Amino acid sequence: MTHPAPIRVVLADDERMVRTALRAILSAEPDLEVVGEAATGAEAVSVVRELRPDVVLMDVRMPETDGIRATEQILATLDEPPRIVVVTTFENDSYVYDALRAGAAGFLLKRADADALVQAVRLVARSDSLLFPAAVRTLATEHARARPAPPAWVAKLTGREREVLRHMAGGLTNAEIARRMEVGPATVKSHVAAVLAKTGTRDRTQAVIAAYEAGFLNGG
Repeated sequence: MTHPAPIRVVLADDERMVRTALRAILSAEPDLEVVGEAATGAEAVSVVRELRPDVVLMDVRMPETDGIRATEQILATLDEPPRIVVVTTFENDSYVYDALRAGAAGFLLKRADADALVQAVRLVARSDSLLFPAAVRTLATEHARARPAPPAWVAKLTGREREVLRHMAGGLTNAEIARRMEVGPATVKSHVAAVLAKTGTRDRTQAVIAAYEAGFLNGG
């Protein structure tokens, strides 16, 4: 029986003890493999370009280049960039929100337990669900910039696309959305692709952030 390739992970944190702890937790899982480490944001960009991992755990605050800038550089320079999860001490940190807006797929608290860490890596690697949707909603409502009027893309969404976007914000997977809407998974995948195209976003997290900022998910 052929086993799927493990999820390849790079750890970026300026504290060696943090990297060591993360490596120990992830390496204990047969489907996860830590392939590299970085102690600064600039080093993270270099390591990711060289190793091309599936997931990066990125400390949001690092010397030289912080996690936000490193995330932007990675996503801007790689055709098939990894999924980036920023790791932070405080969940309401404006740095975290800026990282999500920059393209991070989600965030993880440094005090999270081992099971939460492992599941977060697996979830973002699959990329068909939003990581910690309630926390993203809290961040978005606290930090979203006020807009004088909804952006043009809101009016371009079809009724089905609006429904899909709301389910995405709730953290549902494509399979769960398909069951909820009583349609096929391929139909949901098509709707998700349309939502990303119309919102001009890279993935589900950015689409949901854009929806909160537009007021779409706040009764707008």
